[in-house]
Amino acid sequence: MAETTINTGGFMSVIEPDLPVTVIEAGRTERRYWRDLWRYRELFHLLAWRDVMVRYKQTAVGVAWALFQPLVMVLILTFVRSLLGGPTEGPPLALVILAGLIPWQFFAQALTGCSNSLVQNANLLSKVYFPRLIVPASAIVVALVDYLISLAILAGMMAYYGVMPSWRILTLPLLTAVAFLAALGPGLWFAALNVKYRDFRYIVPVIVAFGLYASPIIYETSMVPERFRLLYSLNPMAGVIEGFRWAILGTGAEVYAAGVAVSLAMQVVLLASGVWYFRRVERTFADVI
Repeated sequence: MAETTINTGGFMSVIEPDLPVTVIEAGRTERRYWRDLWRYRELFHLLAWRDVMVRYKQTAVGVAWALFQPLVMVLILTFVRSLLGGPTEGPPLALVILAGLIPWQFFAQALTGCSNSLVQNANLLSKVYFPRLIVPASAIVVALVDYLISLAILAGMMAYYGVMPSWRILTLPLLTAVAFLAALGPGLWFAALNVKYRDFRYIVPVIVAFGLYASPIIYETSMVPERFRLLYSLNPMAGVIEGFRWAILGTGAEVYAAGVAVSLAMQVVLLASGVWYFRRVERTFADVI
């Protein structure tokens, strides 16, 4: 490829053929934003890998924490559920609770990491340009690692109890993607709001704690009174959790179809509005943070 020579008012500038050319133009960043997300994919990988390393750095047992936490939670929630009573037929209670706990923990960790991601990367945001959407999205990868480890625990428990998955297990990647988007929507809201109002770093843990019992983890949606099910389905994770149980254990086939539709619609609204609000205030992050 031949060199390109540009006359810049009396000075001759030679552009090497193999070097990228950056054109500064008003409004160009906005028009190329979504293309820039792909161009900066290496930054996404770098931030995600850094967060994973930081999470387990200087810990005595390393990734074993990702094994220990769900096991302890299953023991506690199984005990609580045994006190509540309810149907005992079907798969073992510990498996039913773990199948609901795994997607919830993924959502909770992803939401918390996403909401704090911009504040934790304040120095990076104030120095260089890149699509800021990369930061909260990469923070969810840490939760995804723990989620995959938890699935290994679930597989071990299913083998122990002699429960074999059916063809429905093939829908698990799709459900995982839905859970990812369910966390990303509200995560973008809280990440953007946390930049200006640091109070949200205290609000998110309260929401997560409340959501643990407001989601069908220690109970099934069928145990919710029918007159409250539509309102209950406004929880964006309600449909996802029941979907996980259906895919892994084959239970929940009688799940309230309208409720699942409402839950998925709530996810779409949160994701679309989260992206809209994040993009609206994104240009002010460097000044406020």
